[in-house]
Amino acid sequence: MQLLALSDLHLAHPENRALVEALSPHPDDWLVLAGDLGEKTAHLEWAFRALGPKFARLIWVPGNHELWTPPSEPDGLRGLARYDAMVRTCREHGVLTPEDPWPTWPEDPGLHICPLFLLYDYSFAPDGLDPSAAVAWAAKDRIRARDEELLHPDPWPTREAWCAARVARTAERLEATPGPKVLINHWPLRRDLVRIPRVPRYLPWCGTRATEDWHVRYDARVVVSGHLHVPATDWRDGVRFEEVSVGYPRERWDDRTADLHLRCILPHPPAPATPDTVWHRRKTT
Repeated sequence: MQLLALSDLHLAHPENRALVEALSPHPDDWLVLAGDLGEKTAHLEWAFRALGPKFARLIWVPGNHELWTPPSEPDGLRGLARYDAMVRTCREHGVLTPEDPWPTWPEDPGLHICPLFLLYDYSFAPDGLDPSAAVAWAAKDRIRARDEELLHPDPWPTREAWCAARVARTAERLEATPGPKVLINHWPLRRDLVRIPRVPRYLPWCGTRATEDWHVRYDARVVVSGHLHVPATDWRDGVRFEEVSVGYPRERWDDRTADLHLRCILPHPPAPATPDTVWHRRKTT
């Protein structure tokens, strides 16, 4: 039995839908979907119909794309209402969400599998920049996340306020959950794991410094994230961090089969003698 993971499927792209359809069945394994399946409820429904029969259990956390309110989306739901609608869609398909009780891993009943929804607060930007200054700093390199127009924080006044509420609520749950954990969040939990050479000033939209020590504080065995489209394995303080993005078709090598994108989270391998970054193959030009 394995816990496998993918993120950033971006199912608006036909090539990515074909990749999902080509995945082999894993009837005994669980699959983590770590956000950015797409921009519409229909993208989630398509993914769950395609992947549900192939895996024993699906686990979803939202990415920024799921939280967008694109002009083409007929319901026009914003912020929390949009997130709640995505959660309802997951539950209709039997998919675990951050709003559900955290299960334990069947082969290690003391290990909790913890899907999280934490957002970002611009604090990954250089020291001393408030959110507006961070956006201005990014703009100097012609970088501006579409979140600024499409990801609404309603009923919170700002995205960083929504992030603070999510961090506080999640910290309480983690404090109340003893024992080792697998932490799953779309955005990376640590700033030093954000390596995006193509768009280095995209940092403000990549996480919150409030979670920098969560892998130690909450006894994480593995931390899973996506968002960066730079798949890699890292080790910090003896904890494995897995970035599991698939990304856009233009970012992938054509010779990788669909199954090679699946990343094994559990069983947990031993830490290497000299922990280092392992880069997983992707295009760099």
